[in-house]
Amino acid sequence: MSDATSEDQGPDVERIEVGRTMPSDAAEIFAVLCDPQGHVDIDSTGMLMDATGDPVAAVGDTFVVHMDREALNDYPLGLYDVTVQIETFDQDRDISWSILGQIRPQIGHTYGYRLEPLDEGTLVTSYYDWSNIDPTWREAGIFPVISEAALRATLGVLDRTVRRRGRTEG
Repeated sequence: MSDATSEDQGPDVERIEVGRTMPSDAAEIFAVLCDPQGHVDIDSTGMLMDATGDPVAAVGDTFVVHMDREALNDYPLGLYDVTVQIETFDQDRDISWSILGQIRPQIGHTYGYRLEPLDEGTLVTSYYDWSNIDPTWREAGIFPVISEAALRATLGVLDRTVRRRGRTEG
């Protein structure tokens, strides 16, 4: 299994990347990442409760995710909604998004996935970048909200989800 990680980037890292080789092809994986319900299905934090909206197909597309911050037990935000806005979209290769919520100023962090076809499947790299967050949130010292372990766990859930969808659709 090929593995990418951010462990050696030092204490000032503002981006986490983890990778996992999956036996599925990139199109099957990308389909889950474009599906709003797919985001809920692969969430390892327990915060994503449901989603509404159509599958995304381009930069600027959006959908709504219904959240429960109590799953992290860090801030008493309870139930709330955020809008996922697609920032990069390269079919079967790269997708990223920012989170638009009720909080002002907007935070400015980005999540995404890069997919690299391999002979034995696809190398999927998940990343979480908070290098462009608003200074208000940088001063609050709350980043990263999601740990490297949570990103790695989400890759495992993504792998399982893609395999299960393949069995039910094929």
